[in-house]
Amino acid sequence: MHGYDKHGYDKHAYEPFAVTVDLAVFTLRADALHVLLVERGHEPWSGRWALPGGFLLPEESAETAARRELAEETGLDDVTGLHLEQLRTYSEPDRDPRMRVVSVAFAALLPGPPDPRAGGDAAAARWVPYDEARGLAFDHDTILADARDRVGAKLEYTGLATAFCPPEFTLGELQRVYETVWGASLDRPNFRRKVLAAPGFVEAVPGPGRLTGGRGKPAALYRAGPAAALHPPLLRPTSLSGSPRPSLEGPSA
Repeated sequence: MHGYDKHGYDKHAYEPFAVTVDLAVFTLRADALHVLLVERGHEPWSGRWALPGGFLLPEESAETAARRELAEETGLDDVTGLHLEQLRTYSEPDRDPRMRVVSVAFAALLPGPPDPRAGGDAAAARWVPYDEARGLAFDHDTILADARDRVGAKLEYTGLATAFCPPEFTLGELQRVYETVWGASLDRPNFRRKVLAAPGFVEAVPGPGRLTGGRGKPAALYRAGPAAALHPPLLRPTSLSGSPRPSLEGPSA
């Protein structure tokens, strides 16, 4: 019969739906956690801010689509070396008023990114402090909060914090990553001791180090080490639930 394959499967028996990718892209700017947002240029939610993303093309995997969207929105020609990980799937039937749309969400980390550029049907793109990114289109508030929780948790037991850093960094710069993402102040000597006690977390870079201001001696430089997990982990000093974020009141330059 028409529409059935040899196993009796009818591909027309189910209502079609679309698959998209949404990206929670984080960076550190001015010692604050920032997220990349785009202003929607079309309905639904025209004029509202949202996470960057788009529909999967027929020949794409979700990760391929995520990397394509990441390059389009950040203006980077090569995103292969950036940290990008699948977060989870969001599939509530009414999450998109156009039709049934299932989103595969990703979290990405960028060290020192350029100014973003609006890709696809976005009207504008900008880096926004995480604490101001609220009132987003669709269910993107939920996706963004989930991504922040994932990143904060993974800083405890993996070397993910180095993905926020340049290829060579000081331990002070690494500490600022933890403090910014966790929203907590850390004791400098204790932090240094824990980092250097975790095998494979960081590796010393030979050379004179880097002057970081003041009259002190240059700070030693490090690079990311090969460890996939931290033993022992760097646990947060307290359980941090996060405070409510003020609403982003609409597009601005």
